[in-house]
Amino acid sequence: MFRRLPEIETASQTAGQTVSFTIDGRPANARAGDSVAAALLANGITVCRNTPVSGAARGPYCMMGVCFDCLVTIDGTGNRQGCQVRVSPGMAVETQNGKREVER
Repeated sequence: MFRRLPEIETASQTAGQTVSFTIDGRPANARAGDSVAAALLANGITVCRNTPVSGAARGPYCMMGVCFDCLVTIDGTGNRQGCQVRVSPGMAVETQNGKREVER
């Protein structure tokens, strides 16, 4: 379902640069400048969280911060919108199962 558009080189792009991070403790790579949600999709992760009430699977949908379906835990902080955060080197991303505590 998700695939990248062909690259168009511009002076401002960071073409070819990759960022290493982890998804649920497993090593992964993304393109420099990718959002966490885009990086998850590019790595074949289509489910970011399961809802606390029904357990239904949710994944990135709108990719612009409106729907809240891409909530993940980033570096220990839960309920972060993956589409609104850029991947950074060494970042630890965890998918969420159910509700998160307020402090986390």
